[in-house]
Amino acid sequence: MRFWDTSAIIPLFIAEQGSVRAKTWYREDPEIIVWTLTRVELLSAVARRRREKPASARRLATVRRDLLRAWERWSEVTAIEIVRRHAERVVERYPLRAADALQIGAAILAAEDDPAGLEFVTFDENLGNAAGREGFRVLGP
Repeated sequence: MRFWDTSAIIPLFIAEQGSVRAKTWYREDPEIIVWTLTRVELLSAVARRRREKPASARRLATVRRDLLRAWERWSEVTAIEIVRRHAERVVERYPLRAADALQIGAAILAAEDDPAGLEFVTFDENLGNAAGREGFRVLGP
């Protein structure tokens, strides 16, 4: 079981630079843990691509549907109060955006406060560096 950030999930559904690695990691371990608000980030990324390339709207509608179906199989971290407390500490230690700090906060909760026991999957270098400094084994950048 691995914690997946938005930047690593998108390449599972849309062909881009990290797609081959992301799909390999998913085949090795298809049990994904996600932060509850990652769903909004994922849908936002798909909608942005649709706005940028209207000709791809049909394909992206399929991607959106596939994402929502896959979401139902994943383990979702929903404890907002606890995640927020972890994220508040994280933003003091690392130069992260709030959404990224919340990803780490959710991963800490998923790891039951033992980051060494959970892999953190991301293609965001800054987020990966912070997750590594928190003690996670990072798959990604």
